[in-house]
Amino acid sequence: MIKKIARFATTAGLTLASVTPAFAQNVGIPQPPGVKIENIGTLISGAIGVALLVAAILVFVMLIWGGFTWISSGGDKAKTEEAKTRITNALIGLAVIAGAWAIMKLIEFFFGITVLTDNVQIPKGF
Repeated sequence: MIKKIARFATTAGLTLASVTPAFAQNVGIPQPPGVKIENIGTLISGAIGVALLVAAILVFVMLIWGGFTWISSGGDKAKTEEAKTRITNALIGLAVIAGAWAIMKLIEFFFGITVLTDNVQIPKGF
């Protein structure tokens, strides 16, 4: 038993003595020319902001489309129900968008990270 322990200790000692340290090298990928984004977080944040903006515009379009369908239904029950369903779905979508925005703001508040940056420029209508 003692011979086995001695043999193991000798083998372990020789193995550790023969190991050379490995120095990590800083390997980087060069940035392609013409790319302005230096941080992936900025890209993700901008994509989230654009997605919320597009979703809000689509909700507005669906509300207008549902209202136009309702007005032009001419008393037809099927078209009126279709318009009600479209408007209801648009309002549910608006609630989902508002919930997603609120969750992102809660993440920003509690974890101290910025999900929606302030430097994302939203187009103005004037």
